[in-house]
This record gives sequence, structure tokens and C-alpha cells, in this order.
Amino acid sequence: QVQLVESGGGLVQAGDSLRLSCAVLGGTLSIYTMAWFRQDPGKDREFVGGITWSGGITDHADAVKGRFTVSRDNANNTVYLQMNSLKSEDTGVYYCAAKYRSMIIRSPNYHYWGQGTQVTVSS
Repeated sequence: QVQLVESGGGLVQAGDSLRLSCAVLGGTLSIYTMAWFRQDPGKDREFVGGITWSGGITDHADAVKGRFTVSRDNANNTVYLQMNSLKSEDTGVYYCAAKYRSMIIRSPNYHYWGQGTQVTVSS
């Protein structure tokens, strides 16, 4: 059973940086395309960024392009979301998701999900 465990969320000021981590337990990261989604209360989960299982392709939502970067460390079974120049609108619960050997998709049709980690950006 694959489990995803996010960490690294917290309360920061606008303009600060934060790095989220997603540890993959019970599985091999190298066979999964990974993505990060964000959800605000009462809203659908929205795509933030993703990286293919081969690691060769990344995709980031327009709202975070140039500020956020998804990366992966297969040796440590961990995916990261580096968030720079944070804005108040980046506030939300961030979820890590995994999909078996797939292209990156921006809809939330992933096989596995983490429990989420809260990011709050104060202005």
C-alpha cells in the first residue's frame, strides 16, 4: 500500500519561501508521476505543479510559474515543492498526489493522495 506523507507547511509572511516535502512510503517513487494540488475551503483542488515519473518533464500552473518548482529525489523517495515569493493567494492546503507511469495531468485523477499540509501566507 503506497502512502504519501507531506510536510513543511506553516505560517509565513508574503515574500517568504517555503519548501514542502512528500515522502513516498511502501512504494518506489521512480515509477510514479507526482503532482501537487492546492485546495481552499469550499473549492475544488487545483493543480499547482507536477513532474513525470522519468523526471524529464515538469509542468506548473500559470499562477505559480517562475515562483514554484517541483523536483524529485528518487534515491530518497521524496518529491519537493519549492515555493518562493509567496503571496497571500497561495494560502491553502497542499496535497501531494501520485499516478502510475503517466503524463502529468492537471485534473485530480491520481491514484494516491497524501493527507495535506497547511500553508498560510500573511500579507
